[in-house]
Amino acid sequence: MTGRFTGRTAVVTGAASGVGRAYALRLASEGANIAILDLADASAVLDEVRAFGVDAVGIRLDLTNHEAVLASVSEVEAAVGTVDILVNNAGIYPNVPLADMSLAQYQQTMTINAQSVFSCIQAYSTGMKERGYGRIVNMVSNSVNLVMTGFAHYFASKMAVIGLTRGAATELAEFGITVNAIGPSLVRTPGTASGPAEFFEIVPQLQAIKRVEEPEDLVGALAFLVSDDAAFMTGQTIWVDGGLVRGA
Repeated sequence: MTGRFTGRTAVVTGAASGVGRAYALRLASEGANIAILDLADASAVLDEVRAFGVDAVGIRLDLTNHEAVLASVSEVEAAVGTVDILVNNAGIYPNVPLADMSLAQYQQTMTINAQSVFSCIQAYSTGMKERGYGRIVNMVSNSVNLVMTGFAHYFASKMAVIGLTRGAATELAEFGITVNAIGPSLVRTPGTASGPAEFFEIVPQLQAIKRVEEPEDLVGALAFLVSDDAAFMTGQTIWVDGGLVRGA
C-alpha cells in the first residue's frame, strides 16, 4: 500500500486498546509499520494492523523497566525496521484523594506516566539522531487545567510530560527530530469506563463541543504531528479536547 507513512516504522506504547489502538490503526492505514509496546496482549490489534498490509510486532513489556525499554529497540528494529515515529501513549489515571494517597501510589503514577516517556525517548531517539529524522508525540491531558479532586498525582505526572516534551524538543531539534504533545479531554475507552460514571456527564458540558470524546477524535492530530507537514512544529502541546481548554 502507499500513504504518507509508507516506509516508516512507528512505535506506539499502550496500544493494546483504547486511544493507542486507534493511533496504531490510523498510522497503519497510511502505510506505517507498527510496533506495539504494552504490558497487555495486543494480538487482536496486531491482526487489525496487519490487515492494512503492513508489518507489525507486539512486545509485552513493562514500560517502567528502563533497561527493558532500552533493550526493546533491537527487537523492534529486527521485526519491523528502524523507528521513525514514537508515540508515548501508555498511562494510568487512578482516582485517589491526596490525603489517602500512599507514596507507592504516587510513585507508580509518576513512573508509568512520566518515567516511561523518558525511557522511550532516550531509547528510540538514539537511532533517530543517527538518521537525522524523527517524530515523537507524547500524550498529556487537559485535566491539568481543571479543578478536580483525586488526581493530584496524575496532574503531576502529566505536567512532567509537558516539561519533558519541551526539553526534549530543545535538545533533539538539531537532529531533525520534533517532539510534541497531545492533550485530550475525557476519552471513552475501556480504561476510563471503569471510572466515575458522572465524569461522562460533567466533562462534556464544560467543552464547546458537548459530547464525549472518542479515540477516533484524536487520530487526525496525531497523524499530522508525525507527518512532514508538521516539520516546523516542535515543543508544543496541542489540546484536542472539544474546546474545553480555550486559549493558551
